[in-house]
Amino acid sequence: MLLGISTKEFTFLGFLPLNKKSRKQKLEEIEESSKTLIIYEAPHKLKNTLSDLKKFLGQRKVVLAREITKIHEEYIRGTIDEILEKSENLKGEIVLIIEGNKEKENTKDENNLLNLTLEEHFEFYKNQGLEKKEIIKKIAKDRNLPKNEIYKKFIN
Repeated sequence: MLLGISTKEFTFLGFLPLNKKSRKQKLEEIEESSKTLIIYEAPHKLKNTLSDLKKFLGQRKVVLAREITKIHEEYIRGTIDEILEKSENLKGEIVLIIEGNKEKENTKDENNLLNLTLEEHFEFYKNQGLEKKEIIKKIAKDRNLPKNEIYKKFIN
C-alpha cells in the first residue's frame, strides 16, 4: 500500500506532454492501465492537469504529495474532485499518485485464470479454502462452461 493506494505495479509517467494531441493520447493510454500512475506536475499547471485527469479517469483515488523529503512535506488524499478543491495556491514540487483502473485489474486476473489448466484452476480455488462444490461452480462461471462438465472432470 502506497500512501493509502494499494498497488501491484507502478507506471512512472514523469510530466504529461504539453502538446494537446500528445497529451490526449497519453491520457487515453493511461485510462485503461490497471497500474498505479505517478505523475510530476508544476503547481501552476496542477488545476488543468487534474481537470484533464478527471475527464479521462473519472473519480479515481489520488494522493497529492508535495515537497517530498522536505520540511513542509504534505500529503492530500481523496478523489480527483476532492484534490481539486484542496489544492488551491499550492507551491513546491508536486507528485500525483493515481489509483489504477480496478476494472481492468479484475479482467486481467480473470484472464490469468483462463490460462491455467483445469487442475491448476481447481488448486487455485482450493488454496483459498473453498469446498469442492463451490470450486466447481466458480470454474464453470470463469470458463463459461456447464457445471456438470467440470464436475465430471473432478468426480473422484
